[in-house]
Amino acid sequence: MPKLSTILHVDDDFDIRDIVQMSLSMDDSLTLYQSSSGPEALDFLATTRPDLLLLDVMMPGMTGPELWAKIKALPEGYAEIPTIFMTAKAEDSLSKELLQQGAIAVITKPFDPMSLGPDIRSAWEKQ
Repeated sequence: MPKLSTILHVDDDFDIRDIVQMSLSMDDSLTLYQSSSGPEALDFLATTRPDLLLLDVMMPGMTGPELWAKIKALPEGYAEIPTIFMTAKAEDSLSKELLQQGAIAVITKPFDPMSLGPDIRSAWEKQ
């Protein structure tokens, strides 16, 4: 399995992006890229292919699952990028559906900033 070194985090909430950035900055082996919307993330992906996608489920304009569908339709293996979703909705049916569609994990907000990095690495290693 390749080493996890780059993550694209997409979330419309500045505070969540800030917390994720602080949480993952504790791991010097990770490079975190962040986008505030689906269209911005697609622009980023035109030039960079991260190892992992960390997507918010509920975003205005384009939801995380809608963005994921667009990413999976891109050429050159983008469909194979492991994806973790973050959601404030603790619905088991939503989490189950995302996992059945191929997500490697679903993290519920609020999350523990100290365990976010280890939780992401654990999901990465289990895929």
